[in-house]
Amino acid sequence: MRLEQIEVLAAKEQLTVFGVVSDSLPEGVKILVLLGPLEPGFWAHFTASEEYRDGAANPLDRWSARVIGKLAGALGAQAFFPFGGPPYQPFIQWAQDSGRAHLSPVGLLVHDVAGLMVSYRGALGFTQKIDAPHAGPSPCTTCVEQPCITACPVDAFAGEGYDVVACKADLDRPANTCMTQGCAVRRACPVSKSYGRVEEQSAFHMRAFK
Repeated sequence: MRLEQIEVLAAKEQLTVFGVVSDSLPEGVKILVLLGPLEPGFWAHFTASEEYRDGAANPLDRWSARVIGKLAGALGAQAFFPFGGPPYQPFIQWAQDSGRAHLSPVGLLVHDVAGLMVSYRGALGFTQKIDAPHAGPSPCTTCVEQPCITACPVDAFAGEGYDVVACKADLDRPANTCMTQGCAVRRACPVSKSYGRVEEQSAFHMRAFK
């Protein structure tokens, strides 16, 4: 199995490889391939699906389970998801172990391609090794201005951790654009800006968050 084969099949469902993990994996798994939205184009692909249109709860999770489950079957892999718990799979740790996601100055994960808009829809576990390209450094190391630090309208990331209460309390303020355009901190990241996520997709995630 080659990584290119996985990428070709995943791209047909507007997904792409967000990292490869080889340490601290579930029993029997030697390589874990993390999958995330392929942009631009993911939102249009997903909103055309039956899961999005049927009006039932958790459309994106159900879509992910179906699509990535089908990919797993076609590739002889085991599917893992960041939902469906407890217990939950350690996707944040896997993301960091892949070398392609890092802690940003605000404490959120930043991905080398998706920036602060990184999200994982699932992962494929294989029983054989797969060669993967070397992961580069965090994009934050060359980000001089670091606009994420000052982008939050209520400085929810200024303290020791993330002030969820202050964040949610500000979302209903008329001048706040996070609900309709996505988290201001995530949008401020220069890498995020080049990722191609549409505002409707970010608004969908913000409604789920609120």
